Formats: sequence, structure tokens, C-alpha cells
Amino acid sequence: MFDIAFSEMLIIAVIALVVIGPEKLPKVAKTVGHLLGKAQRYVSDVKSEINREMEIDELRKLQAEMQTAARKVESDVQTTLRDTETDLNKSVKSIEDDIAELENTPAAENKAPEQPAGPSPKAEAK
Repeated sequence: MFDIAFSEMLIIAVIALVVIGPEKLPKVAKTVGHLLGKAQRYVSDVKSEINREMEIDELRKLQAEMQTAARKVESDVQTTLRDTETDLNKSVKSIEDDIAELENTPAAENKAPEQPAGPSPKAEAK
């Protein structure tokens, strides 16, 4: 957390011993240790909070991308469905028109051609 070398820490300890005195030094060291621990926990909490927020932002972006993709797929499916429905309706209309045309033609045109005239089976039996 702090970029302090061992020699610098030794100098600080000697100065603290001279300024604070040997009786109060253990209590002050304990208090400073607790404060440093709290500071480290606070920094750790802030880091984790920031990381959590970044993950949430990434998830929101991913959600937006997925929703956009889903809307595009839905739109494509609806377009394809409409095109297929239009083609199917055209085919049905064409078939209905053909059926109506066949129903409206005279009966003579619909008859099958008669068999060629030839000896009938009864005539051959005689």
C-alpha cells in the first residue's frame, strides 16, 4: 500500500520512539495498526464495489445487445411469415380461380372422348 523501504521504516520507528516515548509506543503502534487495517478493508471494499459496478455495466450492455438481437430475429421472422402468407394467399387464390374456371366451363368440354367406333362385344358373340 505504501512504498516505504525498510531503512525508512527504521528511521520512522526511531523518531517515534524518541517523540512518543517507550511507555506510549505500544499503544500508539496498536492504534496505528488498527487504523491501517480499517483503511485496507475500506480500500478493498471500494475496489470490490467498483468491480461489481463494472460487471453490472457489462451485463447491462450484454443484455441490451441480446435484446437488440432478439428484436432483429423477431422482425426477420415476422417479415418471412408475412412473405410466406402472401405467397400462400396468392397460390390459394390462383387455385380457387382455376377451380371456378373449371366449374364454369360447359359440360361438353369436360366429357372424356368417346371410344372409337368398332365392333361391339355383343356383335362379336353372335
